Amino acid sequence: MTIQNSKVIKTSDTETIKSILSHLSIPKSDSHKGQNGKVLIIGGSSLFHSASIWAAEISSFLVDIVHYSSTIENNQVFLSLKKKFHNGIIVEQKDLLDYVKEDDAVLVGPGMIRSQKKISDYALPAGRQGLRITNFNDLIKIKNEGEYTYYLTKYLIENFPEKKFVFDAGALQMMDRQWLLKLKVSPIITPHQGEFEQLFGVKIKQCSQEEKIALVEKNAKEFKTTIMLKTITDIISDGETACVVEGGNQGLTKGGTGDLLAGLTTSLYSSNQSVIAAAASSILLKKSAESLYLKYGYWYNIDKLVEEIPKKLFELTIKKSK
Repeated sequence: MTIQNSKVIKTSDTETIKSILSHLSIPKSDSHKGQNGKVLIIGGSSLFHSASIWAAEISSFLVDIVHYSSTIENNQVFLSLKKKFHNGIIVEQKDLLDYVKEDDAVLVGPGMIRSQKKISDYALPAGRQGLRITNFNDLIKIKNEGEYTYYLTKYLIENFPEKKFVFDAGALQMMDRQWLLKLKVSPIITPHQGEFEQLFGVKIKQCSQEEKIALVEKNAKEFKTTIMLKTITDIISDGETACVVEGGNQGLTKGGTGDLLAGLTTSLYSSNQSVIAAAASSILLKKSAESLYLKYGYWYNIDKLVEEIPKKLFELTIKKSK
C-alpha cells in the first residue's frame, strides 16, 4: 500500500485516517508469542534516564516482545524497568548483538549522549587518533558516552545492513549521512529540524512548507531512507512519495513526545512498511493528544499519551462504529 504523493492527512479526516490505518498488520487469531513483533530499544545514558523508557513502554503495548539495552551508567533505568516492565527483557550490553539479530526492528538513539561535534569532524583526544572499532567487545569498553553512541551506531549499520532500523536523537546527531547508503533495508529516521540540518547539511527551518517537503523527499531518495521530519505538521517521505500529517496540539511540545514517537514508529515498523509505520505513528500521536485535550486541556504528560495511544489504535482499526 502506498500513500498518494504530497497528500495532506488531517487528523479531522476520519475516513482517510481509517483507510491508512487499515493497512496496519493486526494480530491474527491463531498467532503465537513473538509473531506480532519483536523490537529492541537501545538508548538511555547517565544523563538522560527516561527517554528510552518511554519508547520501551509504548512498544510493550504494541508488540509481543520488547528487549531493552542501555549503558552500564544507566542502572537505575534497569531497576525501574524490572519493577514495572513486565513484557520486556533487559539486555546486558555484552549480549546486545544476539538481540539485534533476533528482533524484527531496532530503535537506536533515544536518550543517548552526543558529543559537541561529530567524531568525524575533529581530532580525537591524544592516544585515540586513528581509532577504529571493529570488535564489539572493544566497543562496549568505551567510557566516553558520546564516542559510544558514534561507534555503536556505525557498528550496527556496517554489520547488520539487512535489519530494520529506526534512528532517533543521539544516534542521528552523531551519525554520518553516508552510513545510510550501507543499509540494504530502508531505515526510518526521525529528526527534528535542527537534526535534519545537521545530518544533511542543508537549511530547512526558514523554508516554506512546499520547500520542506521537497527537501525531505530529495534527501530520502538520495540516501534511500524514510524520513519523518518532526515539525508542527510532520513531513514523511521514502523518496517516492511524501505526505504531511496535520493535527495535534500544543501539549505535544513537552519533552519526551519525540522518544514516544520513535518507540511507536519502531513497533509499527516491525511488521509494516516504513512509510505506513511512520504516517500511522504520527497520526496516532496527534489523535491521542486531541483526545487528551478534551479531558486535560494542554496539561497532560507522557504517561497519559502512553495510555491513550493503544485506545486510539483500537478505536480507529478494530472497534466498530455504533
